[in-house]
Amino acid sequence: MIQLKTMLNCIDNSGAAVVECVQVLRMKRAAAVGDRIVVVVQKQRNFGPESGPGSSISTSAANKVKRGDIRHGVVVRTAKRYQRPDGSVVKFEDNACVLINKSGEPIGTRLNGIVGAELRDKRWSKILSLAPMHL
Repeated sequence: MIQLKTMLNCIDNSGAAVVECVQVLRMKRAAAVGDRIVVVVQKQRNFGPESGPGSSISTSAANKVKRGDIRHGVVVRTAKRYQRPDGSVVKFEDNACVLINKSGEPIGTRLNGIVGAELRDKRWSKILSLAPMHL
């Protein structure tokens, strides 16, 4: 149940750490796992000492997005519990998303953490292939 002003963790390596939902697409009030949303990057992720001033790669080159960028995203985890058609109830411990470009391709090349299996039903197979595990 992601709605306006909801803060989400960004689990890909695009450079964003925390994003805020500003719109749920497809005229819904709240987004669930697999829905597309519009987000604003609130906090950037720093990539450690290897991206410091003495290295060959800069922090700005390592980050594909920066603070204040408006991007599209796909919800992959929600803290609100929901029931699947087979009767099982699923609840994650946080809200998380993956940033995508306008054509629907993920911006990052790696995902950290598990994603919901509902992405398969909503045709996000590229995100499922990048994820280490889906539940």
